[in-house]
Amino acid sequence: MKSNDGELSLENIRVIGIFAHIDAGKTTTSEAILYHTGRIHRAGSVDDGNTQLDWMEQERERGITITAAATTCWWRGCRINLIDTPGHIDFTVEVMRSIRVIDGAVIVMCGFEGVETQTETVWRYADAEQLPRLIFINKLDRESADFQAALADARRRLTPHAVAVQLPIGSGSQLRGVIDLLADQALIWQGSEEPIAGPIPAEMVDTAATARAQLLDAICELDESLLWMRLEGREPPLDDLRRVLRQAVIAGRLTPVLCGSARLRIGIRPLLDAIAAYLPSPVDISAVTGSDPDSTASLTRPAERGAPFCASTFKIVADPHVGHLAWTRVFSGEVTVGDMVYNPRTGEEERIGRIYQMHANRREPLNRMGPGDVVALVGIKSAITGDTLCSPAAPIVLEPFHFPQPVISIALSPICDEERDRLHECAARLCAEDPTLQLSYDPETGDQVLAGMGELHLEIAVDRLRSEWGVTARTSPLRIAYRETIRHKAEATGIYRKQTGGHGHFAQVRLRVEPLEAGKGILFRSIASPVDVPEAYARAAEAGAREALHKGIVAGYPMTDLQITLMAGRYHEVDSNTMDFRIAGSMAVRQAVAKAAPTLLEPIMYAGIHVEEDYLRAVLGDFARRRGTVHELQLHGTARLIRGEAPLADLRGYATDLRHMTQGRGAFTLEFRRYEVVSERLAIRIIEERALAGEVERR
Repeated sequence: MKSNDGELSLENIRVIGIFAHIDAGKTTTSEAILYHTGRIHRAGSVDDGNTQLDWMEQERERGITITAAATTCWWRGCRINLIDTPGHIDFTVEVMRSIRVIDGAVIVMCGFEGVETQTETVWRYADAEQLPRLIFINKLDRESADFQAALADARRRLTPHAVAVQLPIGSGSQLRGVIDLLADQALIWQGSEEPIAGPIPAEMVDTAATARAQLLDAICELDESLLWMRLEGREPPLDDLRRVLRQAVIAGRLTPVLCGSARLRIGIRPLLDAIAAYLPSPVDISAVTGSDPDSTASLTRPAERGAPFCASTFKIVADPHVGHLAWTRVFSGEVTVGDMVYNPRTGEEERIGRIYQMHANRREPLNRMGPGDVVALVGIKSAITGDTLCSPAAPIVLEPFHFPQPVISIALSPICDEERDRLHECAARLCAEDPTLQLSYDPETGDQVLAGMGELHLEIAVDRLRSEWGVTARTSPLRIAYRETIRHKAEATGIYRKQTGGHGHFAQVRLRVEPLEAGKGILFRSIASPVDVPEAYARAAEAGAREALHKGIVAGYPMTDLQITLMAGRYHEVDSNTMDFRIAGSMAVRQAVAKAAPTLLEPIMYAGIHVEEDYLRAVLGDFARRRGTVHELQLHGTARLIRGEAPLADLRGYATDLRHMTQGRGAFTLEFRRYEVVSERLAIRIIEERALAGEVERR
């Protein structure tokens, strides 16, 4: 069993994530990194289905990354804990939770496509976490790839602080190396893994000089001593330039842009050098902050081995061999196998049975873990995604994870009645692994309803039920996750009174409902006097109101984006109990909602559609028929990128239709953006369909 490099200086640890839009070459880049660091001896191919990090059957069949994979490698004295993430928008949960536990990121862009929709999404998440980043412009061996166009796109769409630290030498089939602008030299690959350093090609001397001057200006502007050297016409020392660039990357003031071809392994060694040189170690970032579970007072945990233990569980995996695996990032302190850790959410202490360092789906046992480690734990059975694990003697709660709500669903039914319980159990396991999958029960049909982020998300989930647990499920046509809300403010009083002999039942609750801005969910507050409504009864009224809003009054969909205010109430010393107030709260909120102009909402998706010029008119016409709105039309070589929005309801089956319209050459991505009020005509149709299905009463 390994000791997990307990003597390694924390300054020599990097915890990074690799992110990209689908097909930008992210997994190929990760494979090349593992190959160059000696972690693997033969780089796998996405096309051949033999990559190390895309190990799932569904990943290898489809040539896409579905689940985040973790591994560890070494480069120039640094231990790099790497998380490879999916590029498809349906699996954004893997991106979101990975970003929460890493210290730096490599954003892989395609040199032909430029900035794509998932790249922008990842960038927004990284901005929210103030994450230091590098950009690697990949696939420059592809014909029509354009480094300068991709760089300009990154500056326009991602950050104006993107600075080129390399230039490609050649392009397309002529790509043979890169220019290191800081070192002012060329790196040429001539059939060997190690590049040959030499003078910059004569035809690129002027271009490189201009780019280098821009880079040095950007760096020197951030350090007064270097700026004076620059103004005096002196060349700043290379080590000082790298030191200031590192500080600027960690502070988010500059984002270095590198380039190459992961497929040809051109530029991968310099990328590894940049990861070690510019991305932060655990001690370079701010101490993690949280709160005291008892007092909510703010607490911090520095990245020190002697500090109290603090870690975040960011992923749960049901491993067929070892059971419940809790993937965990350690922020502070050290623990060993057999130690007890505390979960503030459950209030439980659990013993660490085993610690594993992961390499995709392979496990390497360790006997301890410390700051900067990304490991999988056995024995922490209570943990779910987002839980904090900490020292029982020094509890802390880190900020919880927040994930988008599912927008589409299917009904699952077993092939035979004997499989019903097993289907429910296995689907629940999938949902425990993936918080953007949600399972519910439909009492009308007896089916399990599985909701997710998109068609592919649900398709993969059903396939995993079959391949991993041997459960085959019948599925219904896709269902759109509509929502309901209100447009006005309204009040109502719910009175529950019942006399059955002996003690009776009584509760009176007066509520006000009012609309909130989109995305706020349901908020509750009480301004009622505790004399009139004791706290326990107020909590019961809230529970009843929230439960009632699970099924709206327009078409039976969950309600959202409204605030409930408990204004007043009455209770009886003898006849009242919490259940009475749950019922009264439920009655009051439904009456108030009925007065508040309830309306139906539908999910609106952001679409990025890639199509050849020959098919553009047909695709635009079809998009308009789907109630789509085009926001931007970009030229990408001979292809076009359509950026726009459309209701999810009109995009069902779009993958098949787009293939037919473009003879298989079109591609698209969808990302949920917001809910919008549906038109009255469409609302009538939806309500009628729900009535025919017996899910609401016909009006």
